[in-house]
Amino acid sequence: MNKDANFEYNEADTELNNVYQKLLSEYKSDSIFIDRLKKAQRIWLSYRDAELEMKFPAENKQLEYGNTYSMCVSIYLEELTEQRIEKLKDWLNGIDEGNICSGSIEAN
Repeated sequence: MNKDANFEYNEADTELNNVYQKLLSEYKSDSIFIDRLKKAQRIWLSYRDAELEMKFPAENKQLEYGNTYSMCVSIYLEELTEQRIEKLKDWLNGIDEGNICSGSIEAN
């Protein structure tokens, strides 16, 4: 189970990196956007790590959370990563036309 959960998280992490790289490529002419994207991604990584620490705050995690701790970490990281992927995909896929708060996200 640990191996499967870790595999799923690694798959999501690879997808996140692919989406991020595609954004860097597609928006390469917009240096301000790229700067903000990089900043947001660094902050998101810190947020992800802080969320994980909040969910499993014990000093001795293995003792406190047991043998399933590693699996649970992978499951939670996958969940957070999938959420980030969906958010970043808005810039690749666009959003519904008429959204007046779309900012830098193009409308379909």
